[in-house]
Amino acid sequence: MDISQLLAGFAAVLTVENLLLVLAGCLLGTLIGVLPGVGPVAGTAILIPLTMELEPTGAIIMLAAIFYGSQYGGTITSVLINTPGEASSAITVLDGYEMTKKGRAGIALGIAAIGSFIGGTLATVGLVIAAAPLASLGLRIGPPEFFALMILGMSLLVGLAGKSMTKALISAAVGLLLAMVGIDPVEGAPRFTFGIAHFFDGVEFVAVLVGLFGLGEILATLLEKRRANAQVTVGRLLPGRQDLRDSAGAIGRGSLIGFLLGLVPGVTGSASSLLAYGAERKLGRNSEMLGKGAIQGVASPESANNAHANAALIPLFTLGIPGSPTIAVLMGAFLMNGLTPGPTLFQTDAHVAWAVIASLFIGNIVCLVLNLPLIRIWTMILKIPQQLLIAIIIVFLVVGSYSINNSTIDVLVMFVFGILGLAFRRLDVPLAPLVLTLILGPFMESSLRQSLDISRGDMTVFLTRPISLVLLLVATAIIVVPVVQTVRRRGSDRPATLAGRLREDAEV
Repeated sequence: MDISQLLAGFAAVLTVENLLLVLAGCLLGTLIGVLPGVGPVAGTAILIPLTMELEPTGAIIMLAAIFYGSQYGGTITSVLINTPGEASSAITVLDGYEMTKKGRAGIALGIAAIGSFIGGTLATVGLVIAAAPLASLGLRIGPPEFFALMILGMSLLVGLAGKSMTKALISAAVGLLLAMVGIDPVEGAPRFTFGIAHFFDGVEFVAVLVGLFGLGEILATLLEKRRANAQVTVGRLLPGRQDLRDSAGAIGRGSLIGFLLGLVPGVTGSASSLLAYGAERKLGRNSEMLGKGAIQGVASPESANNAHANAALIPLFTLGIPGSPTIAVLMGAFLMNGLTPGPTLFQTDAHVAWAVIASLFIGNIVCLVLNLPLIRIWTMILKIPQQLLIAIIIVFLVVGSYSINNSTIDVLVMFVFGILGLAFRRLDVPLAPLVLTLILGPFMESSLRQSLDISRGDMTVFLTRPISLVLLLVATAIIVVPVVQTVRRRGSDRPATLAGRLREDAEV
């Protein structure tokens, strides 16, 4: 851990301009979590154009604040109106809304803010400790190992993305195809551009993400007619001594679980929240009260949620691998600002990396200080008519997409992928693999070609180097093992079905 670099990061953040950016990011992030039809991925993507005029450090600080601020915003709707603002807050509904019905909505939101602060802060401490060692390790990794590492990250995301691995692979393939649009990096010839000069630099990934997650979620909200207005009394906000005593263990366990799972690319924040809630059922005191308005049922998943969010930045900062769609959007923001996440980040742009890490500490404090007194304001926003909110959001989608390159083509791209996002949701095709392969595709291609240049076209270069071989074997196991288990399960069901039919025929 480099204390001098971290202190330099704090010095960079503790300027009026960067503190205002942290404040603005936390406010916008919480608002994004509260608004219907806008999640952390879409919200972060929509607001990227706002940061284009900022210098790189300020832009990343603001987007990171939007990211972790949105984690708390989703909790507000979960507790108040029984509607998760995003997937990682879904499990909070079980006890959060029960507390609301008992007149303890303010206590639930208060302990969620405290747990989120503790979980996020502990994960950031882990980021500080792990950043430099992992980055120095990453510098020893050559192109073959880097390619194998990205294959491993993609396989984790595909294997854990949804119920159907086939659908996840389809989503990943679509992302890879989009990543190949543009000028071939070796031959210099345009490919898959259909003669449109706008696509020579590739498909604008911000427009794609805004369409998939922003417009797609809005369309799904309209079709499913989701949303209920908040008609609740918040009441007292600060938990009492007994509440703090009851939730202390839950916050600690949730923070640890969220941090550990955040290190694994492909594991989502909802998985951390769910596992933390399950741990409370096994290990927590008064576990029989879970689901009936127990404060532990809010404290544990919310701590895990924010710990996971901050821990997920570790693979991005040290290895250049985004572990979730939102982190992939952040990675895209790095690239747009001329920064390359990964082991070289701490050598070429160490001042930016440590400033962003320092901003996480300050941002967690800002979120805690802001969210408790502003809870009543967020509740008022929930009462705004849904049609008006959706109209405002769509305006932001269109303006944000156009402002990327001042081109109507990006607006059309946004609308096309908004329809595709809706179709994927209706067909239960996960979007996360598409986002990850869209962002990582160019890096995979460059590392693959560099590896083949090193070996003069010999594909066995990935098998003769121990690290890349182990990574590829693990990636293969992640994909193959579930397929084999499914085949075996179907095979074991078939004889039983046949025997049952024979018995039925014999009885007849």
